[in-house]
Amino acid sequence: MLDPNLTTVYFSPTFLTLLGIPGLEAVQHWIGIPFSLMFFTALLGNSILLATIWTERSLHEPMYILLAMLVATDLGLCTTIMPKMLGIFWFALRDIRFNACLTQMFFVHTFQAIESGVLLAMAFDRFVAICKPLRHSAILSNQVLSTIGILLILRPTVLIAPTAFLIKRLRTYKSTVISHSYCEHMAVVKLAAGDIRVNKAYGLFVAFTILGFDLVLIIVSYFLILRAVFRLPKRAARLKAVQTCAAHLCVFLEFYVLGFFSFLAHRFGHGMSPYVHILLSSFYLLVPPTLNPIIYGISNAAIRQQVQKMVGLKT
Repeated sequence: MLDPNLTTVYFSPTFLTLLGIPGLEAVQHWIGIPFSLMFFTALLGNSILLATIWTERSLHEPMYILLAMLVATDLGLCTTIMPKMLGIFWFALRDIRFNACLTQMFFVHTFQAIESGVLLAMAFDRFVAICKPLRHSAILSNQVLSTIGILLILRPTVLIAPTAFLIKRLRTYKSTVISHSYCEHMAVVKLAAGDIRVNKAYGLFVAFTILGFDLVLIIVSYFLILRAVFRLPKRAARLKAVQTCAAHLCVFLEFYVLGFFSFLAHRFGHGMSPYVHILLSSFYLLVPPTLNPIIYGISNAAIRQQVQKMVGLKT
């Protein structure tokens, strides 16, 4: 049912307009500079890390294979949003085809979900490595890793694809201007002039089914890991076990803390300026791909040595 107070209604619009960062339009070209540096750092760091794991056979182990999945996901995520975002900031290329917007929305949320699933798989890998070390290679065999990889792609694809079809059923829109720097699900849904309760409910269902489920299992995994670590008789063994989890813990906290700040600001920060919401959600998608290769490059000696060898530096 249409709102009778609407003066303009758009029927099945062909194009939408992305504002970028509402309230900061005058300085968006300057904001694009740090964003582009982060994008370049993410592309370079993740590409080097992926090439290192791919070419070095000694790194073809479960922990590094899962890391390669994380790196590939980060590359997909930042390349999905940044070219268009920089086009908005620097060249005022705000228009985007409706179907292209839905495609970007699908890939943004799919890559987010895959990253969450990879973090869960990495937590499970650390749990097996510390709690069941003698069975690690048997439990996380190549076949199991392949199955995990397929499920990580299938789960978000099956759950997130309906969001685009639910939006396509909405024929009337009260606006074609998205107050965001990329096509995000609720930012697109709120443009509709009709009943969007199904869209909102399904969006929350997907978020809690994927991110909420993964978060609970990751916390349980680390509870069991820490319990096993503190039961080790020697302090050196405890420190070594904690060090093997340090990088993953940093990446996990970075992903979920930024995610919860963005979620809480969007849902409850009604007094905040719109640009705060947009900046938080943009950082949520861009900071992990930028920092993850740095975190693993610094904390993991095997990766650090292979990267140094790859770029021609002495180890």
